[in-house]
Amino acid sequence: MAMVLDKVVPFGRSMDEYIKIFNLTDADLNKKIIGIGDGPASFNSEMTRQGKSVVSVDPLYQFSGDEILQRFNEVVDNIINQVKATSKDWVWGYHKSPDDLRRNRVKVIKEFLSDYENGKKINRYIVDEFPKLEFKDQEFDIALCSHLLFLYSDHLDYNFHLNSIGEMLRIAKEIRIFPLITLMWKHSQHLDEIVKHYTSMGYKIDIENVEYELQPGGNKMLKITRDV
Repeated sequence: MAMVLDKVVPFGRSMDEYIKIFNLTDADLNKKIIGIGDGPASFNSEMTRQGKSVVSVDPLYQFSGDEILQRFNEVVDNIINQVKATSKDWVWGYHKSPDDLRRNRVKVIKEFLSDYENGKKINRYIVDEFPKLEFKDQEFDIALCSHLLFLYSDHLDYNFHLNSIGEMLRIAKEIRIFPLITLMWKHSQHLDEIVKHYTSMGYKIDIENVEYELQPGGNKMLKITRDV
């Protein structure tokens, strides 16, 4: 399905944010990682600079860096102003304020763009999307998905979640998903059934607290591991 850029909010997250939201250890960071729905995150760029292995997947990557930056500039002030209008409803810990959140997002997209065109040439940024991914079985050690599954539960149905998570487990030995609440800050209506389904199939399921929270209650991460 073609992506329409004017429907996209191209906000990305840093390596430090990824480490916190996914409880990534030094040992984890040395594994072969894929990030699905990474958007303009700087995780890939920062990890690559340290000699580590990351592939990022997103339909956003069909667009040029200039187009992604233009879209970011079109939406960033409006989004931050909305956050400012409801600032008491957010958790200001990692990000100290709405203005600090904006600064962090600008820093991240600059880092992403410095790496993007070169990274595309060597297949570190790949155009692909759920629920079907063009990778080999067990090609990666860890698959990460940030701010897509569960967050958009009111837009993406249970079968989409089931198929997408199944695809993550096909291509990686372990998967991690954050957050587990919806855009309305509610417990995802799909989470319990997903946990029940994969538990019954013999997978190891963990719901872990993480050291990152911006949405109230958005401080938990789902980890599913093959029982080997």
